[in-house]
Amino acid sequence: MTDQIPEILFENAEFLVLNKPSGWHSVMGKGDERGEHSVEKWLRDRDSEAEHLPEAGLIHRLDRGTSGCLIVAKTFEASDILQEQLRNGGIDKRYLAVTEGRLRHRKGEFVLHFNSRYKGSKKVKVTKVGDHTVRGRCRWWKLEDYDPGPGRSVVEVDLQGPGRRHQVRSGLAFLGAPLIGDELYGGPASERVMLHAWWISVEGRRIEAPVPESFGPHVS
Repeated sequence: MTDQIPEILFENAEFLVLNKPSGWHSVMGKGDERGEHSVEKWLRDRDSEAEHLPEAGLIHRLDRGTSGCLIVAKTFEASDILQEQLRNGGIDKRYLAVTEGRLRHRKGEFVLHFNSRYKGSKKVKVTKVGDHTVRGRCRWWKLEDYDPGPGRSVVEVDLQGPGRRHQVRSGLAFLGAPLIGDELYGGPASERVMLHAWWISVEGRRIEAPVPESFGPHVS
């Protein structure tokens, strides 16, 4: 996966939207000691002005295994505006996921609470009850079921609000439908985590990241 590089899907004077490859970190490690690809480092190498912006202007993050749309501010003013829009629901974010085990209904939503068990924990604990500061909401729709038996489903997910860490991954696993490739949350092994930030809508523009070939012929 990591032989790919981020692709610019949209750019104007205030912000750009990247298509992040699976296998890339969003932000750098301390001193970039991991020696692995990060979008933050790529942005800093691409544009010296990004050096002055926190995390090179990244407005939000995607997990390493997740591909797709990532918003990057080009100025401090744009960063403040976009982060406020993200907090207040002014930016729509849609994901595609391929799950193991079918969800019971054609569509639904969840409001759950997402807590890290301890600082630096790889896994998020999901509960129905919790503090509002860790609450996350998603709506979802099944696009297609395939394979015999328990089967697999292609699911479109609307992540509402700024999002919590691992919200889509751990939330769907909590519903009994972990993502293909997401062994951390009980999914079967695969060459990648089957989660893609499909499109975002920001300032009236819908910007879409092409669906990776690894998602197969079940998504168009």
